[in-house]
Amino acid sequence: MEENLHDMFYGASWIIHKQARDLRKRETKAEKIVWDLLSNKKLGVKFRRQHPINQFITDFYCHEIKLVIEIDGEIHLQKEALEYDEMRTTIFNYYGITVVRFTNKEIFTNATNARSKIEQKIKDLESKP
Repeated sequence: MEENLHDMFYGASWIIHKQARDLRKRETKAEKIVWDLLSNKKLGVKFRRQHPINQFITDFYCHEIKLVIEIDGEIHLQKEALEYDEMRTTIFNYYGITVVRFTNKEIFTNATNARSKIEQKIKDLESKP
């Protein structure tokens, strides 16, 4: 069954799409490291970077298995940011999307371990009925 391309955006507005395009032009160092791991189907599935979903922009998204990967800087450790991230995750989960989070520090100090975790999550999601 062919899926409508717009379904992967879950109603994201044109403003969110424009903001995502702008973010793609100024990726962080940690995002660049992760994109190098994910781009060109290196892990067997296609990821998109700075992908709009509803009113949010995800760091990386694979629509095929409904997986979001978020790379969080230190600001995400603040109480308000933690609550916001939790709310985002709840909305993504409502759409059947799984969220995996890494800190910048995890990416900088052990990108190989992050890659292994992503590979395992991909296997888990691909084997779901």
